[in-house]
Amino acid sequence: MIDIKLLACQFLIGLSRSMILFMVAAGLTLIFGVLKIINFAHGSLYMIGAYLCYSIYSFLGESQLGFWMALVFAPVGVAVITYAMERGLLDKLYGKEHLLQMLLTFGLVLIFGDLVKMVWGVEYRSVAAPDFLTGSFMVFGYPFPRYNLLILILGPITAISMWFLLSKTKMGKMARAAATDREMVSALGIDVNKVFSRVFVFGGWLAGLGGALMAPMVNITPGMDTSIIIKAFLVVIIGGLGNVWGALVASLLVGVLESFGILFWPRFAITFPFILGGIVLIVKPSGLLKSTW
Repeated sequence: MIDIKLLACQFLIGLSRSMILFMVAAGLTLIFGVLKIINFAHGSLYMIGAYLCYSIYSFLGESQLGFWMALVFAPVGVAVITYAMERGLLDKLYGKEHLLQMLLTFGLVLIFGDLVKMVWGVEYRSVAAPDFLTGSFMVFGYPFPRYNLLILILGPITAISMWFLLSKTKMGKMARAAATDREMVSALGIDVNKVFSRVFVFGGWLAGLGGALMAPMVNITPGMDTSIIIKAFLVVIIGGLGNVWGALVASLLVGVLESFGILFWPRFAITFPFILGGIVLIVKPSGLLKSTW
Protein backbone atom coordinates (compact mmCIF):
# COMPACT_ATOMS: atom_id res chain seq x y z
CA MET A 1 0.00 0.00 0.00
CA ILE A 2 1.14 3.55 -0.75
CA ASP A 3 2.09 5.46 2.39
CA ILE A 4 0.70 8.99 2.00
CA LYS A 5 3.03 10.32 4.69
CA LEU A 6 6.07 8.91 2.88
CA LEU A 7 4.89 10.52 -0.35
CA ALA A 8 4.48 13.86 1.41
CA CYS A 9 8.00 13.67 2.86
CA GLN A 10 9.44 12.68 -0.52
CA PHE A 11 7.56 15.59 -2.08
CA LEU A 12 9.28 18.00 0.32
CA ILE A 13 12.67 16.52 -0.52
CA GLY A 14 11.87 16.99 -4.20
CA LEU A 15 10.94 20.61 -3.55
CA SER A 16 14.27 21.27 -1.84
CA ARG A 17 16.16 19.83 -4.81
CA SER A 18 14.01 21.94 -7.09
CA MET A 19 15.12 25.13 -5.35
CA ILE A 20 18.81 24.52 -6.10
CA LEU A 21 17.96 23.72 -9.71
CA PHE A 22 15.85 26.88 -9.92
CA MET A 23 18.69 29.11 -8.71
CA VAL A 24 20.96 27.80 -11.46
CA ALA A 25 18.28 27.72 -14.17
CA ALA A 26 16.94 31.17 -13.25
CA GLY A 27 20.31 32.75 -13.97
CA LEU A 28 20.57 30.82 -17.22
CA THR A 29 17.09 31.76 -18.43
CA LEU A 30 17.64 35.39 -17.40
CA ILE A 31 20.74 35.52 -19.60
CA PHE A 32 18.73 33.84 -22.35
CA GLY A 33 15.89 36.31 -22.11
CA VAL A 34 17.83 39.56 -21.86
CA LEU A 35 21.17 38.97 -23.56
CA LYS A 36 20.12 36.23 -26.01
CA ILE A 37 23.30 34.37 -25.02
CA ILE A 38 23.48 30.56 -24.92
CA ASN A 39 25.89 30.09 -22.04
CA PHE A 40 27.13 26.52 -21.76
CA ALA A 41 29.65 27.72 -19.16
CA HIS A 42 26.86 28.47 -16.69
CA GLY A 43 27.31 25.02 -15.14
CA SER A 44 31.02 25.73 -14.73
CA LEU A 45 30.15 28.81 -12.66
CA TYR A 46 28.00 26.58 -10.46
CA MET A 47 30.95 24.21 -10.00
CA ILE A 48 33.36 27.04 -9.21
CA GLY A 49 30.87 28.36 -6.64
CA ALA A 50 31.00 24.99 -4.86
CA TYR A 51 34.81 24.91 -4.93
CA LEU A 52 35.11 28.49 -3.71
CA CYS A 53 32.72 27.64 -0.88
CA TYR A 54 35.01 24.75 0.06
CA SER A 55 38.15 26.93 -0.10
CA ILE A 56 36.71 29.75 2.02
CA TYR A 57 35.26 27.28 4.49
CA SER A 58 38.63 25.50 4.83
CA PHE A 59 40.60 28.76 5.04
CA LEU A 60 38.46 30.00 7.94
CA GLY A 61 39.01 26.83 9.93
CA GLU A 62 35.92 24.79 9.03
CA SER A 63 33.81 26.62 11.59
CA GLN A 64 30.19 27.71 11.60
CA LEU A 65 31.31 31.26 10.85
CA GLY A 66 33.40 29.91 8.00
CA PHE A 67 30.36 28.17 6.54
CA TRP A 68 28.22 31.32 6.50
CA MET A 69 31.09 33.44 5.20
CA ALA A 70 31.60 30.90 2.42
CA LEU A 71 27.92 31.07 1.46
CA VAL A 72 28.20 34.86 1.19
CA PHE A 73 31.55 35.28 -0.53
CA ALA A 74 31.69 32.26 -2.84
CA PRO A 75 28.89 33.64 -5.08
CA VAL A 76 30.62 37.04 -5.00
CA GLY A 77 33.81 35.40 -6.25
CA VAL A 78 31.85 33.74 -9.04
CA ALA A 79 30.30 37.10 -9.92
CA VAL A 80 33.79 38.60 -10.30
CA ILE A 81 34.81 35.75 -12.61
CA THR A 82 31.58 36.20 -14.55
CA TYR A 83 32.24 39.91 -15.00
CA ALA A 84 35.74 39.23 -16.37
CA MET A 85 34.34 36.58 -18.71
CA GLU A 86 31.58 38.87 -19.96
CA ARG A 87 33.75 41.96 -20.44
CA GLY A 88 36.66 40.06 -21.96
CA LEU A 89 34.84 37.70 -24.29
CA LEU A 90 31.08 37.47 -24.41
CA ASP A 91 30.28 41.16 -24.92
CA LYS A 92 31.80 40.77 -28.39
CA LEU A 93 29.08 38.26 -29.29
CA TYR A 94 25.94 40.26 -28.49
CA GLY A 95 23.71 40.08 -31.53
CA LYS A 96 25.93 37.50 -33.27
CA GLU A 97 24.96 34.02 -34.42
CA HIS A 98 24.12 31.56 -31.67
CA LEU A 99 26.62 29.07 -33.08
CA LEU A 100 29.48 31.42 -32.20
CA GLN A 101 28.13 31.78 -28.65
CA MET A 102 27.85 28.03 -28.28
CA LEU A 103 31.39 27.42 -29.51
CA LEU A 104 32.90 30.05 -27.24
CA THR A 105 31.01 29.06 -24.10
CA PHE A 106 31.68 25.36 -24.72
CA GLY A 107 35.36 26.22 -24.99
CA LEU A 108 35.08 27.99 -21.65
CA VAL A 109 33.61 24.81 -20.16
CA LEU A 110 36.78 22.93 -21.13
CA ILE A 111 39.03 25.72 -19.84
CA PHE A 112 37.22 26.02 -16.51
CA GLY A 113 37.26 22.23 -16.13
CA ASP A 114 41.05 22.11 -16.53
CA LEU A 115 41.56 25.12 -14.26
CA VAL A 116 39.52 23.46 -11.52
CA LYS A 117 41.69 20.34 -11.76
CA MET A 118 44.87 22.46 -11.65
CA VAL A 119 43.76 24.48 -8.60
CA TRP A 120 41.83 21.92 -6.53
CA GLY A 121 42.91 18.60 -7.99
CA VAL A 122 40.65 15.67 -8.85
CA GLU A 123 39.97 14.46 -5.29
CA TYR A 124 36.52 14.78 -3.79
CA ARG A 125 36.02 17.79 -1.56
CA SER A 126 33.30 18.35 1.00
CA VAL A 127 31.82 21.06 3.18
CA ALA A 128 30.13 20.38 6.52
CA ALA A 129 27.00 22.32 7.42
CA PRO A 130 26.73 23.87 10.91
CA ASP A 131 25.69 21.53 13.70
CA PHE A 132 22.14 22.87 13.89
CA LEU A 133 21.69 22.12 10.16
CA THR A 134 23.05 18.56 10.29
CA GLY A 135 20.98 15.50 10.91
CA SER A 136 17.24 15.38 10.38
CA PHE A 137 13.92 15.87 12.08
CA MET A 138 10.71 13.92 11.72
CA VAL A 139 8.12 15.03 9.15
CA PHE A 140 4.98 12.87 8.91
CA GLY A 141 6.90 10.18 10.78
CA TYR A 142 9.85 10.13 8.35
CA PRO A 143 13.28 11.80 8.65
CA PHE A 144 13.75 15.03 6.73
CA PRO A 145 17.25 16.59 6.46
CA ARG A 146 17.57 19.86 8.36
CA TYR A 147 19.74 21.39 5.65
CA ASN A 148 17.01 20.82 3.08
CA LEU A 149 14.76 23.06 5.15
CA LEU A 150 17.25 25.91 4.66
CA ILE A 151 17.07 25.32 0.89
CA LEU A 152 13.28 25.32 1.01
CA ILE A 153 13.36 28.73 2.70
CA LEU A 154 15.98 30.31 0.43
CA GLY A 155 14.38 29.14 -2.83
CA PRO A 156 11.15 31.16 -2.57
CA ILE A 157 13.12 34.15 -1.23
CA THR A 158 15.26 34.00 -4.38
CA ALA A 159 12.20 33.80 -6.64
CA ILE A 160 10.46 36.75 -4.95
CA SER A 161 13.68 38.78 -4.99
CA MET A 162 14.10 38.18 -8.72
CA TRP A 163 10.51 39.21 -9.37
CA PHE A 164 11.03 42.40 -7.37
CA LEU A 165 14.34 43.14 -9.08
CA LEU A 166 12.98 42.65 -12.60
CA SER A 167 9.56 44.26 -12.09
CA LYS A 168 9.99 47.01 -9.52
CA THR A 169 13.52 48.38 -9.88
CA LYS A 170 14.89 50.76 -12.47
CA MET A 171 17.63 48.34 -13.49
CA GLY A 172 15.13 45.53 -13.97
CA LYS A 173 12.88 47.67 -16.13
CA MET A 174 15.85 48.77 -18.23
CA ALA A 175 16.92 45.14 -18.65
CA ARG A 176 13.46 44.12 -19.84
CA ALA A 177 13.31 47.10 -22.18
CA ALA A 178 16.76 46.32 -23.59
CA ALA A 179 15.71 42.73 -24.18
CA THR A 180 12.72 43.96 -26.20
CA ASP A 181 14.33 46.75 -28.23
CA ARG A 182 18.03 47.35 -27.69
CA GLU A 183 18.31 50.13 -30.29
CA MET A 184 15.46 52.15 -28.80
CA VAL A 185 16.89 51.90 -25.27
CA SER A 186 20.31 52.93 -26.54
CA ALA A 187 18.75 55.92 -28.36
CA LEU A 188 17.36 57.10 -25.02
CA GLY A 189 20.89 57.50 -23.71
CA ILE A 190 21.05 54.31 -21.63
CA ASP A 191 24.31 52.36 -21.72
CA VAL A 192 22.94 49.02 -22.91
CA ASN A 193 26.29 47.27 -22.55
CA LYS A 194 26.39 48.19 -18.87
CA VAL A 195 22.85 46.87 -18.40
CA PHE A 196 23.76 43.61 -20.14
CA SER A 197 26.91 43.28 -18.05
CA ARG A 198 24.97 43.61 -14.80
CA VAL A 199 22.39 41.07 -15.91
CA PHE A 200 25.10 38.59 -16.90
CA VAL A 201 26.93 39.05 -13.60
CA PHE A 202 23.70 38.58 -11.66
CA GLY A 203 23.05 35.36 -13.55
CA GLY A 204 26.56 34.17 -12.70
CA TRP A 205 26.02 35.11 -9.05
CA LEU A 206 22.90 32.92 -8.97
CA ALA A 207 24.88 29.99 -10.38
CA GLY A 208 27.57 30.54 -7.75
CA LEU A 209 24.94 30.70 -5.01
CA GLY A 210 23.46 27.42 -6.18
CA GLY A 211 26.89 25.79 -6.15
CA ALA A 212 27.71 27.13 -2.68
CA LEU A 213 24.39 25.93 -1.27
CA MET A 214 24.84 22.52 -2.88
CA ALA A 215 28.36 22.06 -1.47
CA PRO A 216 27.24 20.50 1.86
CA MET A 217 24.84 18.14 0.07
CA VAL A 218 27.15 16.47 -2.47
CA ASN A 219 30.76 15.57 -3.06
CA ILE A 220 32.46 18.49 -4.81
CA THR A 221 34.26 17.08 -7.82
CA PRO A 222 35.29 18.05 -11.37
CA GLY A 223 32.48 17.22 -13.75
CA MET A 224 29.66 18.29 -11.46
CA ASP A 225 29.02 21.11 -13.91
CA THR A 226 27.89 18.69 -16.62
CA SER A 227 24.94 17.18 -14.80
CA ILE A 228 23.58 20.52 -13.56
CA ILE A 229 23.83 22.32 -16.91
CA ILE A 230 21.90 19.55 -18.67
CA LYS A 231 19.10 19.80 -16.12
CA ALA A 232 19.22 23.61 -16.21
CA PHE A 233 18.80 23.66 -19.99
CA LEU A 234 15.96 21.17 -19.65
CA VAL A 235 14.24 23.45 -17.12
CA VAL A 236 14.68 26.48 -19.37
CA ILE A 237 13.19 24.64 -22.33
CA ILE A 238 10.24 23.26 -20.37
CA GLY A 239 9.49 26.58 -18.66
CA GLY A 240 9.88 28.77 -21.74
CA LEU A 241 13.06 30.48 -22.93
CA GLY A 242 13.79 33.56 -20.86
CA ASN A 243 10.78 33.18 -18.55
CA VAL A 244 11.88 33.22 -14.89
CA TRP A 245 8.49 32.06 -13.57
CA GLY A 246 8.53 29.31 -16.17
CA ALA A 247 11.92 28.25 -14.82
CA LEU A 248 10.43 28.07 -11.33
CA VAL A 249 7.48 25.94 -12.44
CA ALA A 250 9.70 23.66 -14.52
CA SER A 251 12.22 23.30 -11.67
CA LEU A 252 9.44 22.21 -9.33
CA LEU A 253 8.16 19.67 -11.85
CA VAL A 254 11.61 18.25 -12.61
CA GLY A 255 12.73 18.11 -8.98
CA VAL A 256 9.55 16.47 -7.67
CA LEU A 257 9.32 14.08 -10.62
CA GLU A 258 12.90 12.95 -10.12
CA SER A 259 12.34 12.60 -6.37
CA PHE A 260 9.34 10.31 -6.84
CA GLY A 261 11.23 8.44 -9.54
CA ILE A 262 14.00 7.69 -7.03
CA LEU A 263 11.37 6.41 -4.61
CA PHE A 264 9.49 4.12 -7.01
CA TRP A 265 11.81 3.41 -9.97
CA PRO A 266 15.38 4.37 -8.92
CA ARG A 267 17.01 2.77 -11.98
CA PHE A 268 15.01 4.97 -14.36
CA ALA A 269 14.55 8.10 -12.24
CA ILE A 270 17.00 10.15 -14.31
CA THR A 271 14.93 9.60 -17.46
CA PHE A 272 11.61 10.94 -16.17
CA PRO A 273 12.47 14.68 -16.43
CA PHE A 274 13.58 14.15 -20.03
CA ILE A 275 10.36 12.31 -20.83
CA LEU A 276 8.52 15.31 -19.40
CA GLY A 277 10.63 17.61 -21.58
CA GLY A 278 9.81 15.57 -24.66
CA ILE A 279 6.08 15.68 -23.92
CA VAL A 280 6.17 19.46 -23.38
CA LEU A 281 8.06 20.01 -26.65
CA ILE A 282 5.50 17.93 -28.54
CA VAL A 283 2.42 19.52 -26.97
CA LYS A 284 3.70 23.09 -26.47
CA PRO A 285 7.06 23.69 -28.19
CA SER A 286 7.40 27.23 -26.77
CA GLY A 287 7.35 25.91 -23.18
CA LEU A 288 4.81 25.92 -20.39
CA LEU A 289 4.85 29.70 -20.04
CA LYS A 290 5.40 32.39 -22.66
CA SER A 291 8.89 32.44 -24.13
CA THR A 292 10.63 35.81 -24.37
CA TRP A 293 12.48 34.78 -27.51
